[in-house]
Amino acid sequence: MTRRSALKTSAGLALAAAAVPKAPAAPAGGRIKQSAAKWCYSKVPFEELCKQGSEMGLQGIDLVEAVDWPTIRKYGLTPALTTGAGTIPDGWNRKENHDRLEKQMVERITAAAEAKVPTVITFSGNRKGMADDVGKENCIAGLKRVAKVAEDKGITIVLELLNSKVDHKDYMCDHTAWGVDVIKGVDSPRVKLLYDIYHMQIMEGDVIRTIRANIQYIGHFHTGGVPGRHEIDSGQELNWRAIALAIADLKFEGFVAHEFVPARDPLASLKQAIEIFTV
Repeated sequence: MTRRSALKTSAGLALAAAAVPKAPAAPAGGRIKQSAAKWCYSKVPFEELCKQGSEMGLQGIDLVEAVDWPTIRKYGLTPALTTGAGTIPDGWNRKENHDRLEKQMVERITAAAEAKVPTVITFSGNRKGMADDVGKENCIAGLKRVAKVAEDKGITIVLELLNSKVDHKDYMCDHTAWGVDVIKGVDSPRVKLLYDIYHMQIMEGDVIRTIRANIQYIGHFHTGGVPGRHEIDSGQELNWRAIALAIADLKFEGFVAHEFVPARDPLASLKQAIEIFTV
């Protein structure tokens, strides 16, 4: 299941069985600001997700729109990430998109700033036969057009890294090095990467070293178990506790959002993920 298909079809969650290990004890509250992606919990009434998430230790909810913000605030949470400009297949790597995306991004940044929503998401777009170097230069040129607005408004734009192997065929921003080159080229403290751990484990692995080497270019994280994009438990190939500790030790100040599709009870799985990342 992809985020896009889940949002469009509200597809049911897959069933699977896995052990639920107890996370080691951690300092109360932990050092990481945690969020959860709304679309992953479509079977849970949204207000209940906010209420219980807050009680579990969440500080934000991800991938939400303006209609959601009052409910999120009601429970002391932050709308951590909202829509910026473009879509996964149609983004900044094409110059003919730039005028439209600039207008859309300025509108979204302005709305986010007024509501104190810290981060907006955007995408490179698919290759569709375009060379990566050409797409890179186009993304840099396009994002430079909105960087000053983001700086003036105090909003961070995050360009998402996605895998093109399993979920998003042909997506251009599918390796950390390519994404970092874009961020370096834009050269703004308010334009960074959304490092999706699930997607980058599929494409390149070497997660902790890559995070450490590039933390200055990362503004947001997403989690998700590999393989399958389900719970971040002992059935997955990554040591999520070690990843959490690495991010915390880097004194990362943004959000780490859980964006996995629960295969068991959604709120129990979310609670487990929060415990793992409470370090």
